[in-house]
Formats: sequence, structure tokens, C-alpha cells
Amino acid sequence: MKEKSQNKTRRDFLRTTGLITAGLMIPRPWVYGAEKKVKIVLRSSWQMVNIGDIAHTPGVLALLEKYIPEAEVVLWATNTHSEEAAKMECGRFPKLKIIKGYIKENGSTKITELAKALDEADFYLHGSGPSFVAAKDIKAAVKRTGKPFGIYGITFSDEQSSWIDFMNTARFVFFRDSVSLQTAKKLGMKAPIMEFGPDGAFAFDIRNDEPALRFLKENGLQKGKFACLIPRYRKTPYWKIHNRPLTPKQEISVGLNARLKDQDHLPLREAVERIIKETDLKVLLCPEDMSQMEIGKEMILDKISPEARKRVVWRPNFWMTDEALSTYLRSSGLFGLEMHSPIMCIGNGIPAIVGRFEQQTSKGYMWNDIGLNDWLFDFDQEPDRKKYADGVLKMLTDPEESHRKVLAAQKIVHERQKSTMQTLRKELGLE
Repeated sequence: MKEKSQNKTRRDFLRTTGLITAGLMIPRPWVYGAEKKVKIVLRSSWQMVNIGDIAHTPGVLALLEKYIPEAEVVLWATNTHSEEAAKMECGRFPKLKIIKGYIKENGSTKITELAKALDEADFYLHGSGPSFVAAKDIKAAVKRTGKPFGIYGITFSDEQSSWIDFMNTARFVFFRDSVSLQTAKKLGMKAPIMEFGPDGAFAFDIRNDEPALRFLKENGLQKGKFACLIPRYRKTPYWKIHNRPLTPKQEISVGLNARLKDQDHLPLREAVERIIKETDLKVLLCPEDMSQMEIGKEMILDKISPEARKRVVWRPNFWMTDEALSTYLRSSGLFGLEMHSPIMCIGNGIPAIVGRFEQQTSKGYMWNDIGLNDWLFDFDQEPDRKKYADGVLKMLTDPEESHRKVLAAQKIVHERQKSTMQTLRKELGLE
């Protein structure tokens, strides 16, 4: 009698929750305690010439693994996505499936694997990046299937205003800096959820210790006894990276770089000279993109004093993101004019200072959003350039205070990461 009563109660529950229709019980595995399986297509992987752009994808994958472990994730990568990057990602995420391919504006594609992934997906997630990079692809995928989509950790500017109507149909848009969020609101964006969501690279955690340790040993760099420095021009010289003729627009960039390169690198050289004079640390000149080995030699190594040069190590070749992180983790801190190496450092507990300028968009302001105001220097402003070396020395010579700042910033980042992933779980019907 008791068993019969229990069966009746269960059937009444199923009926009230809509799980019995026309006399049939529709199997819903999550009702019975099993995990609900969901499929996410992550549109990401923008370019391979910059370790920061490479870091976006594994960072978001790490967040999905941590907060939505029941999800099957397919990475829809840009066609330039390299075998080296794929090997790194699949080594860390062995179940990851990577597909490439174009989709037409009407949603059609000749790539069978891509079509299958789009049709079977429950959700399209646009990965972290400098903008709504793959807007056309996401729009075409939505036109094909009508599936929901979200945008994760991007910078937004008025140059992207033509996409606002489509972005308003996203289930959420997370901006990686508050300036982008305010710009979107000012321009009339009204997606259901619009919030600060940290750059995906904060969660990058892949290491490649073997080559990193070998390089450090060969160059006399001991753990905690060196700082990392990344130079850069105002405009990345892609014409050199890709060995292509200059376009008229790029010719303007050449002039801009030439005009401001000494101004921008003088504070870095001052910091190097003071590190050598006032501490026992060495300095590693290293790149975030493929142009910066040359820039480091030209603007730092060849212009510092002979005494300083004795304790500065110049890395002459590019590296992958995992080897870079393994190196940063053994440093006492990082400074320079790039953004994503500092992001990876803070995400992994290493102090990092950012020098920013107008040509880098508003992404640098995320340092304010995570409480690192003291470690953000605006190189468009002379007072900030003059204070830069002091800031670098303070970061490197007061490790306890620097560690406290990193932990406080990590707390903000982790809270926002958890909140953004909970939002995605709700959209997937998992909460």
C-alpha cells in the first residue's frame, strides 16, 4: 500500500511539472538526479601572433570546465588557429572538439562538422576579445537555428554601434571593462543582462615548465630574482609580422609609432635602470606579440646603460602562452605596455603593472575595475609617465603589499567569474 502511494505521489509531481503529456512520461534525466547534458559552441580563437589572443580561449574553457562541467563544448575556431595552439588546448581539455569553417550570412555552410555542431548546440557563446569579433558568424548561426547566444568579456566602442540591435537579442553581454559597459548603455544597448565580466584570459592556467626552466637556466634567471618587461608600439606592426606591403592606413601607423616610441619607452628604460641600480633583480625583455622581440632590442636593450645591460636578458624569439605563463610564475612581477600578460599574471598570483594609451582602446581600465588603480599608468598623460618608474620599483620592492593587492584583485575577478557562469547556467536550464 505504501509503495502504491509513493508511485501516485511521484506521478502527481510529474503531472504538475508538465512531464506527463497525453499519457506519456517524457524522460528528463535531470529530474531523476542524473546530470543534464548540454552543448555549447564557443566561437573564439582570434589570431595566433599574440599570446594574449591565444589565452582568451583556454581561459573561457577553464571557466566552463569549472562551473559547467556537464557541458559538452565545441570550439569554433578561426581558420588561422594553429596546430600548436590546438595541441596546447587539447592537452589541457582532452574532451574538447575543435572545428573551423565559414558560414554564409543566410546560415548555410559546406562544413559538415560545423553544421552539425550548430544544429545540435543548446547555446552559442562568443568568447572574450577586443570587440564583438565574430558578430557576423554568430548572427548567421542564429539565423540558421534560432538558438540563444551570449557574449563574454569583450571591449566595446562606438565603432561597433552598428551591431547594437543584434547585441540586444543576446541573452547577456559581459564587458571586460566598465568604460565599455557605459559606452554600450550610452549608445542605447539594452540586452537583458549587461554587466562587467572579466577578460577570459584571467582564467588561463596552462603551463609548459620544461622550455621555461631551460631558458631561465641558460640565461641565469633565478626564481623570484627577475622582473619581466614587455615593450610595444602604439600600433602593432602587422605589416611586418605578416610580411605584407603597407596599406595607406598602416603608413599612418608607422608615422605614429615613430613619433611616440621614444616617449613611450623612456619610462620603461628609467624603470630598468633603477631596478638594476636599486635592487638585486635582473630584467627579462620578453614579447606578447611577434613584433616585440625587435622592439625590445631597439627601444630598451640598445638604449640602456652598459651597466644595466649586464643584468638584462633579451628573449630573441616568440613563445607560446603556456611557456610564457611558466616564466611569469617564476618572476617577481611584470611591467610594460601590454595588457594580457598582466592579466595572466594577476590571474595566477603574480603582480603586474599596466601602461596604457588611447590606441589600446579602453581595456586597460579593467585595472580600475578590479581595484588595481595604483598599477595603471596612462601613457597619454605626462604625470603618469613620470611616476611610472616609482610605481614599478614599489611593486617589486614591497612584495607583501603587492601580494595583498593581487589577492584583493583576484577576489573581485573570481566573484565576477562565478556570477557570469551562474548566469550562463541559468540560460542553459541548469539552475
